Amino acid sequence: MQKALFSLNGVGVRGSLFYSGISLYPNSLTFITGQSGCGKSTLLQLLNGTLAYESGQIFYKDREIRGIPPLTLRAEVLLVPQKIWLFPSSIQENFAQFYRLLEKPCPKDSEIRHYLSELGLEKDPASLCQELSGGERHRVYLALCLSLKPQVLLLDESTSALDAENAKKLLHILRRLKKNCTVIMVCHDQSLFDYTDSRIHLGK
Repeated sequence: MQKALFSLNGVGVRGSLFYSGISLYPNSLTFITGQSGCGKSTLLQLLNGTLAYESGQIFYKDREIRGIPPLTLRAEVLLVPQKIWLFPSSIQENFAQFYRLLEKPCPKDSEIRHYLSELGLEKDPASLCQELSGGERHRVYLALCLSLKPQVLLLDESTSALDAENAKKLLHILRRLKKNCTVIMVCHDQSLFDYTDSRIHLGK
């Protein structure tokens, strides 16, 4: 039997949300579903340590998350929020700015093109982000995240900014990427459920 990448046991947070017996597995594409307010986005924040929990335990690779240095955890488990933000400048400059904040050398333009292409975005790195559509901007942000080579990618409603055709294209891409990166995403769109390896429904 495959070993769980994440395990949540009796986790309580904010005095109102409770997660019991959740297991998430490596090299898979998992959807988190449920009604508004059931704790889907909160679950993603718990998994990469941006939100503390009051009770229970969360294990990542058999280590309790509380015992993992936050920067170490977030370098491996990367969260892409529903509302992304890019600098009002070129794609290349956005990569440079983010990498500068992380004190890492920025990828070359050829590498940036590669990650954009991986997400079906054939854009010149010199293209201005403020001239891109909402869906294109989201894919630029995803390309930036993928370039950091996370082991786990947490996506909060990443298909909400895309039309039906591009949402399905993104899912095809994510299925291909899961060979090297576990993908866990919040999604409401039932037409995309067939693309997942597993689905965890929160709430009743």
